[in-house]
Amino acid sequence: MTATLPSTLTVRQMAETARRAGRRLGVLPTEQKNAALRDVAASLRAHAPEILAANALDVQAARTAGLNAALVDRLTLTPDRLEGVASDVEHVATLPDPVGETLERATRPNGLHVMKRRVPLGVLGVIYEARPNVTVDVATLAVKSGNAVILRGGRETLHSNAVLVARIGEALAAHGIPAGAVQVITDPDRARMLELLRLDDLVDAIIPRGGAGLHRFCVENATVPVIVGGVGVVQLYLDPSYVQDGAGVRSAVAVVHNSKVQRPSACNALDTLLVTPDSSRAALPDIVRDLLGAGVHVVADDAARTVLHAAGLTVPAAQPADYGTEFLALKLSVRTVDGLDDAMDYIAAHGGHTDAILTRDAQQADAFVAGVDSAAVIVNASTRFNDGGQLGLGAEVAVSTQKLHARGPMALTELTTTKWVVLGDGQVRA
Repeated sequence: MTATLPSTLTVRQMAETARRAGRRLGVLPTEQKNAALRDVAASLRAHAPEILAANALDVQAARTAGLNAALVDRLTLTPDRLEGVASDVEHVATLPDPVGETLERATRPNGLHVMKRRVPLGVLGVIYEARPNVTVDVATLAVKSGNAVILRGGRETLHSNAVLVARIGEALAAHGIPAGAVQVITDPDRARMLELLRLDDLVDAIIPRGGAGLHRFCVENATVPVIVGGVGVVQLYLDPSYVQDGAGVRSAVAVVHNSKVQRPSACNALDTLLVTPDSSRAALPDIVRDLLGAGVHVVADDAARTVLHAAGLTVPAAQPADYGTEFLALKLSVRTVDGLDDAMDYIAAHGGHTDAILTRDAQQADAFVAGVDSAAVIVNASTRFNDGGQLGLGAEVAVSTQKLHARGPMALTELTTTKWVVLGDGQVRA
């Protein structure tokens, strides 16, 4: 059985189809959804050569068009990355289904039984750039949480998305999940995106995942509610207490390295390292020496450059634009602060996504957690852990940096809302 839809549907017709599919999907039994997702994972593996070949076409076109290295990296699927995507799908199938969960219940004095239950949002519009893995992540989470989804990837992912959505649709259809549950807009014209943003009678939420320009376009042009996330500058504050001995210095080197180098194009990769004069003298030369060896372009303020120069290291002076900037590449800025309060003031001005502290002082850690108002606050670990999979949520749709409805990695629970159910026995209101 193959899920097929006319290739000439308008965006409104896609949304109407999604609305019908969502009503059926929202009431499917958990095991039916889980079985479908397990087959999606199996299909990704079985069709890996086809998927990777399509992705190679996109990557070659991106390079020919002169896309920067960070975007090409996000666009690229490898056998290992595709296997990771398939494993994430299988993991989502093992997670508890939030749909139908009762959050509150009570019996009123008049005998009415009232309860609050989780229900799907309905129809999601997810707009993203050069990330074919997002196609699978979003489709998986949407199906498990009972939502239909309309995907609008960037023109860079045209071939990859066409194959991925086709294979996902086949696997879902084999388990009775209706055509229209997962759809993709293949027309790269921005006018189609604008149509999606204004279908507030059919689409329940828009989730953009990409650069600041994409988020601003969606917020300024949508009549559908927009959940903003995935954009943000990431800071790590190095407290002197963490680097009082060689073991602490080695740990700081490893954590900063992982935060910056492990996937520099990710939104949770480190952008700015905040040091005090003491932590700078104790550990900054070792940290920077390691980063330079990994190909990172390090820039620093005058105080940090003086410390580095004394250790035989020379790095360029940081410019004002190097602070408060999301690099998404192998670049890192270093800034010297007076201490914890100064660091938190800096983060308050530039942060909001992922911010971390390395400290052996429990009071400093508690003050940082309480005082830093970001989507994720991390103590003594890499910033790369602000991720749905790493936090045990399965894949994620995005990392929300707003405060209403959802904040942080948006996984199954964040793709639901609630409704009140009232059970009576003939009661009438006085």
